[in-house]
Amino acid sequence: MDKYYPSGDKTDQQTVYGYSIAGTTVQLLKQCGDDLTRENVMKQAASLQHLELPMLLPGIAINTSATNFAPIRQAQMRRFDGERYVPFGPVLTGAIG
Repeated sequence: MDKYYPSGDKTDQQTVYGYSIAGTTVQLLKQCGDDLTRENVMKQAASLQHLELPMLLPGIAINTSATNFAPIRQAQMRRFDGERYVPFGPVLTGAIG
């Protein structure tokens, strides 16, 4: 972001979201190669694995599959120390069921 959008506000959720969507799209297009058919784009979108983006916390990655389209299933607890939120504990993975 410093390189491509230096005036962007890193504390603005929308800026961070947009930058992360762009990074995910770049990876998706790389996986598609020269086959940009709808079928292949959807197939590749359902097979993103271990994609770590610069704006995600360390250890949190995007993963999708043919049966699970939720890209982020990890989080890390944070607590407010009076000035900012400080992460603590391990990265947690949510599982439904």
